[in-house]
Amino acid sequence: MTFVIRAARDQDLQPLYEMAKLTGGGFTNLPPEKDALRTKLERSHQAFARTGDDIADDLFVLVLENIETGEVRGTCQIFTQVGQKWPFYSYRIGMVTKHSQELDRTFRAQLLSLANDLEGSSEVGGLFLHPKERAGGLGMLLARSRYLFIARHRARFADRILAELRGVIDEAGGSPFWDGVAGRFFGMSFQEADEFNAIHGNQFIADLMPKHPIYIAMLTESARSVIGRPHPSGRAAMRMLENEGFAWENYIDIFDGGPTMTARTDQVHAIRDARTETVTAIADGGEPGLVASGQLAEFRCAMAQVRRSADGVSIDSDAARALGVGEGDMVMHVGR
Repeated sequence: MTFVIRAARDQDLQPLYEMAKLTGGGFTNLPPEKDALRTKLERSHQAFARTGDDIADDLFVLVLENIETGEVRGTCQIFTQVGQKWPFYSYRIGMVTKHSQELDRTFRAQLLSLANDLEGSSEVGGLFLHPKERAGGLGMLLARSRYLFIARHRARFADRILAELRGVIDEAGGSPFWDGVAGRFFGMSFQEADEFNAIHGNQFIADLMPKHPIYIAMLTESARSVIGRPHPSGRAAMRMLENEGFAWENYIDIFDGGPTMTARTDQVHAIRDARTETVTAIADGGEPGLVASGQLAEFRCAMAQVRRSADGVSIDSDAARALGVGEGDMVMHVGR
């Protein structure tokens, strides 16, 4: 089977909705709510249609399509600049040190402080792969296609990029972190707050949340134990981010306490190592890699067999068909 990453279309609403119902909650960028998904698609269409070569408040929604069956089996999203429509909040884990001369003891305590430090960054998120397709490197294709898209449209993205990983969710769909922190002030469940945030943004957190730092030692053990930990299903995603050059710098999600990973955009490995070259031949054989073609709504990305030469690259026939390219076309590629 051959899969391709492409821009999402209106007819993808139903498969996106079906996948959203499989996420298990806490997946803010892919809410199981058709109106919210439809709004995302409309915003994505506008972003793909905008031709200005500058940074704006854009959202690009991409999907993974099986080109033999036409089925949509995965999705991912890219935000060019967070914190424009409403503030982008994170908790930053910090430390306070106090010394008592009488006791001759020094006390150190960790704090959670509400922060806007990451505002203005680009964001990669919304990655979901259908459970029946979680083999053969398709998760890697979804994840790394976003970086090739950024590389092909570099002027439209910020110099820093972030990725929020879903935090630990219990068997009932609740969040131990939410219950131990924000839930005490809002009188609403994690599911209710998560759904509201997906549709209306998290400004309500800033409006109602106490502004003073929170001592982590005062939280329940269940809340403390999940701070900075990804959901079990997100551990592989965290490793992929680390392999791309992302790091956890003590920022966590304000809802579920999951880690927020950050990187300098030009130092993300798939962006830094991507090369644009001419297709000199369509031929099987070569090293495994990712190849992308097209701009904006015509962007496509697929796994391929790539062989470099002094004049350009050759790619295998399946990849050429998926990308709609032939000899003489320009493609961007990066090693797998």
